[in-house]
Amino acid sequence: MFFKFSSIGRKVSTIATVLTLAAPSAAFAGEEFLTQTHANILWTLLAAILVMFMQAGFACVEAGFTRAKSAGNILMKNFLDFAAGSIIFFLFGFGLMFGLDAGGFIGTSGFGLAGVGLTTPDGQWTLTFWFFQSVFAATAATIVSGGIAERTKFSSYILVTMIVTGLIYPVSGHWAWGSLWLGDAGTGWLEGLGFMDFAGSTVVHSVGGWIALAGAIIVGPRIGKYTADGKAKAIPGHNIPMASLGVFILWFGWFGFNPGSTTTADGSIGLIAVVTSLSACGGVLGAMFTSWIRYGKPDISMTCNGALAGLVGITAACATVSPAASIIIGMIAGVLVVLSIEFIDKILRIDDPVGAVSVHGVCGAWGTLACGLFTTPELNDGIGGLFYGGGFALVTPQLIGIGVCFVWAFGAGLIAFAVAKATVGIRVTKEEEMKGLDISEHGMESYNGFQIFSNE
Repeated sequence: MFFKFSSIGRKVSTIATVLTLAAPSAAFAGEEFLTQTHANILWTLLAAILVMFMQAGFACVEAGFTRAKSAGNILMKNFLDFAAGSIIFFLFGFGLMFGLDAGGFIGTSGFGLAGVGLTTPDGQWTLTFWFFQSVFAATAATIVSGGIAERTKFSSYILVTMIVTGLIYPVSGHWAWGSLWLGDAGTGWLEGLGFMDFAGSTVVHSVGGWIALAGAIIVGPRIGKYTADGKAKAIPGHNIPMASLGVFILWFGWFGFNPGSTTTADGSIGLIAVVTSLSACGGVLGAMFTSWIRYGKPDISMTCNGALAGLVGITAACATVSPAASIIIGMIAGVLVVLSIEFIDKILRIDDPVGAVSVHGVCGAWGTLACGLFTTPELNDGIGGLFYGGGFALVTPQLIGIGVCFVWAFGAGLIAFAVAKATVGIRVTKEEEMKGLDISEHGMESYNGFQIFSNE
């Protein structure tokens, strides 16, 4: 059994047995160890519950930023992400991500949690660790939902979610986090290079964002999104208060996402919570002022995405940077998310209704790079980032990790959506899209008696 203590994956091994008849000092040490073990389990479980609640936040954000006629479809996809995703991760994904290493590229044990004791201390920890990792897998999958909203067949989305949680996310996750369960026996090749991503700016968020990018490209834009000459038209979301509530829920859940990634109840969780919140605050200000300068008014939707950008941006470095550095990381993420949303929408002409690619893909990459720039030696065994005199020792593996995870997630995402398109079909018909996916895909209305079926 192993516990995650820092971004470079320091571990401490457990004692196999407690000798109850040993000397008093040994008995006290054994009791202290068991107390810490139980505290770790409790803290990790509570953090996992907070991260699970983030599914509600994602559902509110995605539904609020899209049109009323497809709100129920958004909710269905978020339920599906967690339900089907958790089962697939249990059967296949966890073993691929954390099992015994094969050449640094893939795990080969732990499928279906085979051999895990239900009552032994090691088994109890493994069950808790699996639950914590399962909600991370669901997060990676649900990021994809927003990028392909309002025009994707629900049946094809089920297939893609299974591929994401069962294969795409676990494989790249093993490269960076493979040792977190079995120690050196599971070490992935990116870990071996010194790649740092404490809570998943790249492992979770960028991977989900790049898959969303692949999906948005293959599915194509919504009807009416672009004029005949290629000019982008705004399609406003139907419920900004709902989207804003979703952002606050995600912000709240992130205090499980980042501090919980210690999987250890110790003093470090306070610092991680502080830098997590400060970065989100910086993201809000960065996005708000950028939108104010560019559009003449402070835009609420951009400001909401700024908060998420700051949270995504700090996730890789949350255990190794100072509070002051976290504000800078968040503010830069807030600026980046506004510019990225504009670039993807107006220049690349890729329809991403909620800004998922920008928030999670682009800002996740920024946060991973920022880890190599702003890591303070005090928090990383004396090894600092570029801005702390460490040169490119930490920057180089970060760039490699960003690049290979983009190639893997985007490439595998293209294949996954191509498979879905060739088998069950990927996009609803024009008539179904005009009616809205609530009616055409689920035979119901989210707002009965208030729905207006139109396409601006």
